[in-house]
Amino acid sequence: MPTAALVSLATSVPPHTFLQKDVLVAAWDVLGSRFPDFERFSGIFANTGIIKRHGVKPFDWYLKPRGWPERTAAFLEGAEALFVDVAGKALADAHLTGADIDTVVTVCSTGIATPSLEARVARRMGFRSDVTRVPVFGLGCAGGISGLAIASRLAQARPGTNVLLVTIELCSLALRHDQFTKANIVAVSLFGDGAAAVILRAGDGGATRIEHAGEHLWPDTLDIMGWSVDPEGFGVIFRRTIPEFILANLNPAVMQILARMQLSFADIGRFICHPGGAKVITALESALALDQGSLDCERKVLADYGNMSSPTVLFVLEQARARGLPARSLLTALGPGFTASCVALRHAA
Repeated sequence: MPTAALVSLATSVPPHTFLQKDVLVAAWDVLGSRFPDFERFSGIFANTGIIKRHGVKPFDWYLKPRGWPERTAAFLEGAEALFVDVAGKALADAHLTGADIDTVVTVCSTGIATPSLEARVARRMGFRSDVTRVPVFGLGCAGGISGLAIASRLAQARPGTNVLLVTIELCSLALRHDQFTKANIVAVSLFGDGAAAVILRAGDGGATRIEHAGEHLWPDTLDIMGWSVDPEGFGVIFRRTIPEFILANLNPAVMQILARMQLSFADIGRFICHPGGAKVITALESALALDQGSLDCERKVLADYGNMSSPTVLFVLEQARARGLPARSLLTALGPGFTASCVALRHAA
């Protein structure tokens, strides 16, 4: 059965740009006087490695408390606009139209839409009435890689058809004024909004192919990362130190995934990782036995966009492709579950 080829890849961010230094000042104004430990945690902003981020709403919108109705309205407006923009870029790069798409996989964990996003934009995108829709929720930061694996299998199942993967996250809408926790401060310091789109086709379509995919779910790790759901909206859950978990657990998990692919670390020319934060990148380099500084595209994406959850690793892939991919790369991301998701790419120069 032919493997799925990466026909095109595009990324997009919303129009509002936030400098990290300005976010810190605003956080002091909004949270500092009400959160006794804010001064102790405020150093997190300087240690993220982030210079700027993007949001779907103007800066001042985030300075007031928002409930579910306002967050949902902002999500629908912003996510639909990003979907149309990023999918349009991927289609143009592939010399296709919306009518050429046979399957749409939509990955998102930062908002709720029923009907789902691809249905809401179907007319604007020109999707056919018989397009297959696969909305995926709950994968968090691992969604870009897991979504790529799902989309590649769907392309492989029907060679010659075009599968569009769109992953959109509006993490900024989870900003909370009522949660005085370290986890909330970390979220305020890290998260940005963005989207990525990939078109896949099995049988032909490009020099870069999805060779293998694999996941590892650690038992008893539901408390590491996720959302709490309450009357105000989503609340971020970070209850364990993720860099420490990576250092202790990632290497053997990736080794097992590679073994199932009949590969080893020596077969990988480049690791392309989801950059959760500066300390996460450093931990990834140690866990994967890489020289410190090797994950340069990851640091660049984090600096320019922050942590956008699922699309972020595809931003890294975009930069790595521009520089030139080696014969084999391994994409990795960690997400709620707690799960490591991996995809091996085979590239013909």
